[in-house]
This record gives sequence, structure tokens and C-alpha cells, in this order.
Amino acid sequence: MSLPVTQPFYENISNRHRNLNKLADQGKKIIGYFCTYTPVEIIYASGFLPVRIMGGIDRIEKADTLTPNFICPYARQAFEQGLGGTYKYLSGIVQGYSCDVTCGLTNIWEDNIRGDLYHLIPLPYINSPEARSFFRAVLSELIEKLEKAGGRFSEERLEDALNLYRSIRILVIELYTLRYNRQLPISASEFLHVILAGFITPPEEYLEMLKALKKTLVSMHAPQSDGIPVLVSGSLIEEPRILEVVEESGGTVVADDLCTGYRNFQPPDGKGDNPIDRLIDRIMNHFPCPSRSRVQDRILLLLDLLKKSGARGILFIFQKFCTPHLADHPILIEEFRKMDIPSLMFEMEETGIMEGQLRTRVEGFFEMLR
Repeated sequence: MSLPVTQPFYENISNRHRNLNKLADQGKKIIGYFCTYTPVEIIYASGFLPVRIMGGIDRIEKADTLTPNFICPYARQAFEQGLGGTYKYLSGIVQGYSCDVTCGLTNIWEDNIRGDLYHLIPLPYINSPEARSFFRAVLSELIEKLEKAGGRFSEERLEDALNLYRSIRILVIELYTLRYNRQLPISASEFLHVILAGFITPPEEYLEMLKALKKTLVSMHAPQSDGIPVLVSGSLIEEPRILEVVEESGGTVVADDLCTGYRNFQPPDGKGDNPIDRLIDRIMNHFPCPSRSRVQDRILLLLDLLKKSGARGILFIFQKFCTPHLADHPILIEEFRKMDIPSLMFEMEETGIMEGQLRTRVEGFFEMLR
């Protein structure tokens, strides 16, 4: 159940397909994406609405004929919905090249589902002047394709988009800071709904929702749950029940390292003499996922999150078959073991969580921490 303060976010998620179909019927072109590295500001500045494609927990039938069963459940569920017509309001997909599976899925989607634009964006792996020059050319190609699909781009519109998304990210980071200080009086599940709503809501509307939410939360002066503080790290979580089980079992999620979480918002903006350079700088300094960074760098960032939040342990919650995360995990736990930082790993199945198993393991983990 949601509190009244978070009800608008729940409603936007529940009604997202109806709302987005209505916008498409009114002439708004909507572009889907899978990854936090996708430059949504350029999509928005070109006159399109960027919307993150979500998965689900339905039975896989249609997607079985076109995708292997050893890729992450999220990708297969998203494609199942696409084949079933759920995403008929999309004019296409723009995807930052990070995870091999979602990039491959974009190509399969293009072959089987009609759209005006399908485009993969190659991302530099290093932050250097040469890499930035390359990325500028990459973004120019994206702008050109968006304009051919009916968009209208200008640097002035991009600056407005950067400022809009910057305002959103700053507000969300402020909510994260309240969470670190145990002053965010909503559950991890409710907070996830707040974040998820931002992926499917027009950004100008979402910004106003966040402003109203923060004002109400600050005025509540209610303490956060006093469960054992933990950090949740992984790829993406779309099923709030996972976090409900964690908190029902005696924990409190005080920080996260998730695609559907903190990685979307840090840093809120970049530096540069013009809007394109600002965007390039933000993406080059993006809070990294395993597919775009060395595990040694991620260790330092996770340690910083632990310090900020006061988390006493880490819950690694992965999509099954998520190769980048699973490849990093043995190194992460070995390094954290040397520092006496306890952790627990759990994989999500295609049909959702195995709640009983998750609850038993999490309860044991928290008992150990006590």
C-alpha cells in the first residue's frame, strides 16, 4: 500500500501505458530506451518523449522464439510485451551501448516491431580528449537521425532540457541525502515507485511531482525505519516486493547502486562551455555500472556509499544471467570480506522473486549482523 504522499507516483506507473498511448494519439512521438547511459536530454530536446522500457513477470511465450532463455529476465519480459503490442506507442528505440543483451535486443526489436527510429549509441570506455571528440561525433549522428524521424533540435532546446533534467536529479539526490540521514519517512518500496515513475512521466510533470513530494516529506518530521541499514547493489529492480521483503525481515535500505536507482542521477549535470559539452561531461562521469567500468573503481564507489549511508552490509540482488554484475561479484565480495563488510547475493528469476527463499536468507543475514 502507498501513502497519500506517494500515491501520484503509483498511479502514473499503474496507468503508464494508457497515459502514453493517449500522448501518442495526440501526436507526441515517444522513444524507448533501456539504459541509464542513453542521452535522454537530446531525445527530449528534439521534441520526443524519452521513456524507459520496463519488463514484468508474465509468462514468456512469444519472446521464446526470438531470444535465448539464458539472457536476463528483464530483457525477455520487455520484448514479450513489445511483441504483444504493449509498446505500440513507441516510435522507436535509442540505446546507449552498454549491456550486450539490451543492444542485441534493440536489433531484434527493430526486425520484428515497426518504428521510425532504431539507433545504438557507441559509448567511450575512457575519459580523454580524444574520447570526448569521438562522443561528440556520435551525438551529432544521433541528432541527425532524430531530425530525420521528425525531430527539431537546437542547442537552446538542449540547454533547456539539461536544466530540466538537472533540476530533477538534484531533487532526487536530496531525497537520497534524507535517506542517508534516516530522515526519509517512506519505505524502500515507496521510494522505488517514486524513481520508477520518473522513467515514464513527462519530465516537466515529474519535476512538479518531486517538488510537492519533498515539501511534504520534510514537513512530516517522521523518522525512517530503525531496521538494520543495508545497501542494495545490482542491475535493476522493478518489483518493489523485493524491497518490501528486505524491510519486513528486519532491514532498512539506506542506499542503492542500481540502474533503477542512484546510477540515474549522479552526477546531475556536467561542465562545459556549451550544452553539448555539458552533456558529454555528465555521461563521461556517469556513476558507473559494471559494463562500463573496472571493478576496482566500483569498489571505491561502493565504499563511499557505505560511508555516506552508514550501511552495515550489502545485499547484491541481480537479474539472473546478468553477466557484467555476476563477473564483478566474486572480486567485490573478496575485497569486502577483507574489510569485514558482510554481503549476501540473490538472483531474480524470470517469473519474479522466490519470496520464501529470499525472506529466509535475508532474515539469516540480518540475524548475523545483529
